[in-house]
Amino acid sequence: MLLLTGNEVMKVLDMADCMEVVEKAFAELASGTAVMPLRISIYPLDGLALYMPAYLKEMGALACKVVVSYKNNPVKHNLPTIMGKLLLQNPETGDVICIMDGAYLTAVRTGAASGVATKYLARHNKGQKVGIFGAGVQAKTQLWAMAVARDLAKAYIYDIADEAVTKFVKEMSIKLNLEVVKADSPAHILEEADIICTATSSPTPIFDGTKVREGTHLNSVGSHVPNARELDTAIIKRAKVIADSYEACLNEAGDIIIPIREGAIDKSHMYAELGEIITGKKPPRADDKEITLFKSNGLAIQDVATAKLVYDKAVQAKIGTEIEL
Repeated sequence: MLLLTGNEVMKVLDMADCMEVVEKAFAELASGTAVMPLRISIYPLDGLALYMPAYLKEMGALACKVVVSYKNNPVKHNLPTIMGKLLLQNPETGDVICIMDGAYLTAVRTGAASGVATKYLARHNKGQKVGIFGAGVQAKTQLWAMAVARDLAKAYIYDIADEAVTKFVKEMSIKLNLEVVKADSPAHILEEADIICTATSSPTPIFDGTKVREGTHLNSVGSHVPNARELDTAIIKRAKVIADSYEACLNEAGDIIIPIREGAIDKSHMYAELGEIITGKKPPRADDKEITLFKSNGLAIQDVATAKLVYDKAVQAKIGTEIEL
């Protein structure tokens, strides 16, 4: 069995490659060759444990991610609040063939899903501007994926923590060879951006949805619990909404659940799942004036596809530690 540390995962996992396998995973979900139960949640004292299994028949990928969120970890145990591990299995025998750290993998696969959505849903003209809400790890992979999906001219970053924005601007401008600047306010992003990504921990809407310009594409990834949302009802009503999964959105996404609860929309307002767009079952945006919105909750198929990619590349590069149990 192969063990892969977080640093080893980072060495082999690239955004463009990840977007390619995540796109295939969503296509499998739409085509019926993916098996993906709803994630299992357990609430131990002070924490949350999630178990996310999936099987991708065409890709030959079988795995389960174990991810935890323990709010007191940094103070009590000098550990991160959120941690995760992936257990990859041989689908022919069922044996666990690899255990890998899941933190970086999760961040990249989340960005990759938004990248794939942007590839299919955003306008195609070159030199577009991106606006990112948030300046953490997830925000970085969102911008990385946008730079793969589209030819960008500039990126605007907004976060309530100025120090985080300063670090973000310095790191990502070098990484992507792109002009990355601090946005003065949420309104500044709405005025400038052709593509918007929301990757915050805010439980309440972070901008006025009536101010979003025609033709904008949005990726919403920060909120995935029923009683919290980054987006207000106005932008949900105005947009053509594409879900990563109908089931996940109706069970987990406050961005969708709260407007339904208000009576502002019903579940039919969700136009398509991303896999339906990828496979051509439904067409993407109707024209360059339409607002499109991808609601991402994070699916186990993304983890499984990415874990298989990481394992294959690690074996090829001969990195990691082999052990016997």
